[in-house]
Amino acid sequence: MTHQARVGLGLRREMLDEFCTSVPDAIDFFEVAPENWMTLGGKYGRQFSQLTEQRPFFCHGLSLSIGGPSPLDVEFVKNVKTFLDEHNIELYSEHLSYCSGSGHMYDLMPIPFTQEAVKHVAQRIKLVEDIIERPLILENVSFYAAPGAEMTELEFVNAVLSEADCKLLLDVNNIYVNSINHQYDANAFLRAMPTERVAYLHIAGHYEEAEDIIVDTHGADIVSPVWDLLKTCYEVHGVHSTLLERDFNIPETQVLLQEIDKIHQYQHLNQTRLSRSA
Repeated sequence: MTHQARVGLGLRREMLDEFCTSVPDAIDFFEVAPENWMTLGGKYGRQFSQLTEQRPFFCHGLSLSIGGPSPLDVEFVKNVKTFLDEHNIELYSEHLSYCSGSGHMYDLMPIPFTQEAVKHVAQRIKLVEDIIERPLILENVSFYAAPGAEMTELEFVNAVLSEADCKLLLDVNNIYVNSINHQYDANAFLRAMPTERVAYLHIAGHYEEAEDIIVDTHGADIVSPVWDLLKTCYEVHGVHSTLLERDFNIPETQVLLQEIDKIHQYQHLNQTRLSRSA
């Protein structure tokens, strides 16, 4: 996958009217959760199709439950493939977590960091890829407890990527959130991610509940340490397409564009640095 200096925005339903009239030049692509759009018809369906013809789209799923103990929902995966095919969407990512057991929990739970879980997840990834006929990209997730851990988060993420031979959606904010909550070095974690597996990046804001407890909400502005981590990420792993996640407390587009423009600036600065050193 070629590295491109592109910046995207998570598309929300309330943005459709505005963006169907005009998409700002600074927004190079959109990302959606397929679960929220697969069943939409009528006006929303028409507007969505209009936008997929104007900009590239990435899909970032919510309910695949790739690490779950229950059998994979093959019918759901087939529906995702149909949606991806209909809209010519090549990139499909999911969370390296699970969200179903005896029922759907509507939350992302951490997979136990064990060798058994590594093999379990890798087998399910291959099954999904066989159905969707594309790579399945996995995201490093924020987590708040690690029951039954036999290895660190870093070891687990790298082991899954290697065992499944799959790509990584590198979430910069999640690294920062986990580094505070679990007291590790965010820069060291970032640098230990496998450069050759990075497909694209996420960046977002979060909620500080206490000095040592941060909740990954995607509902606030990006803070300085996360901007610094993004800058380091470009320097270490190269410039990749980067998505601004904003799911709650969504301001007007002009305000979102300030952060989107800042990501563009970081990408440009790193590419300028590289061209000077070449």
